Amino acid sequence: MTGEKSSGFSNSSMWRICVAVTALSLPGRSCVAQETPIDFSGDVRPILADKCFRCHGPDQETREAGLRLDTSAGLFESDAASPAVMPGDPDASSLMERILSDDPDTIMPPPDSGKILSSQQKETLRQWIAQGAHWQQHWAFVPPVRSELPKVSQPSWCRNEIDAFILQKLDQHGLQPAPAARPFDLIRRVYLDLTGLPPAPAEADHWVRKIWAANPDSPDAVAPDDAVWEQVDRLLQSPQYGERWARRWLDLARYADTNGYEKDRDRSIWPYRDWVINALNSGMPFDRFTIEQLAGDMLPDALTEQRVATGFHRNTMLNEEGGIDPLEFRFHAMTDRVSTTGTTWLGLTLGCCQCHTHKYDPVTHTEYYRLMAFLNNADEPSLELPDSELQHTWAQNRRKAQQLLDSLPQKWPISAEGLDEAAAAEQRQLALQKPLPHGVDLNSRTPCDGSR
Repeated sequence: MTGEKSSGFSNSSMWRICVAVTALSLPGRSCVAQETPIDFSGDVRPILADKCFRCHGPDQETREAGLRLDTSAGLFESDAASPAVMPGDPDASSLMERILSDDPDTIMPPPDSGKILSSQQKETLRQWIAQGAHWQQHWAFVPPVRSELPKVSQPSWCRNEIDAFILQKLDQHGLQPAPAARPFDLIRRVYLDLTGLPPAPAEADHWVRKIWAANPDSPDAVAPDDAVWEQVDRLLQSPQYGERWARRWLDLARYADTNGYEKDRDRSIWPYRDWVINALNSGMPFDRFTIEQLAGDMLPDALTEQRVATGFHRNTMLNEEGGIDPLEFRFHAMTDRVSTTGTTWLGLTLGCCQCHTHKYDPVTHTEYYRLMAFLNNADEPSLELPDSELQHTWAQNRRKAQQLLDSLPQKWPISAEGLDEAAAAEQRQLALQKPLPHGVDLNSRTPCDGSR
């Protein structure tokens, strides 16, 4: 979320298209196939993580020969005769020498490890080294960089920057863009994408007439950009926009209206759900969205809404079965809290580090429990949420009840005779409550001084 509304927190899809291009045969030159570019994060790191990191990764307790293949220094720097990887020269790289060896005493991974590299995986590593062995840091630590627009076959078809990347993939596959959507199709897509709801028939008719005023029935009708964006802006301002796209975030926050486990009773955490919806609908900046959920209660003079935002941490399951150990299930809640915080905010899978140093993400076993200690150092109080409408209704009901009480004597009046009798009874009661004169004993017929 930024100062302006976005289309929501959706996961972007990244496509990697591998195309082998055969070079043209020219006089005096051999025909050589251009190898597909190898991506370290997508192609190489998964191989190393699965086959090599167990003995040559971040866990120093299981590391063999002091060699690390999970860092740039470990791959390219070595005190031995040759480094593990010599960029541009697979034959000079000890990594390739070991994985291509036929000797069971030197081949890597060792035969008894159960980790066997396929021919395709070996070729991927060879191509990566031959192409310069470009190393990349874990993607979660790399700031996003705006990509340059690709060159495409039909620049005039692109109505925005995203279209250029779409057309680039179409060009690579020899495909043509689909025809422009028909009026009612486009209106329906816009509604479903932004609000998750189809337009009412009257709404669809209205916007089709407004956007395609000239000829809405023409199969070649193209919607003007200004008219389409007017409709988009209107839907972005609707409450249904936040209700739809908040679902993506609530899934990450593992939101639920029940406690889970065997009893699975209802829980009142819906104010956090509404906070997320309102944050999206108001266009809350993402930094504030982050701070208020992680530590809204620690802000100076924290507002009720900022305290509600920390409900992010309270979405863990709650076990209410009899005979359980509360501390055991608090521990389970903390591990869930650490894992969710890492996945949602850091883009890291911290769950593995609960038992051992991570074999892929750069997080150690010790760092996991440092974060867990930080999140575990907090109480879980209840938060009373005053509702101005309910308070107003309660005050009205109190006033009405008092008016009804005051009107009771008029509805059931007491007669004059009954009033006299009631007054006499009240006087007798008051007399009994007065202190007796000195020396008077109601239990004796004789005065206490002995006189008759």
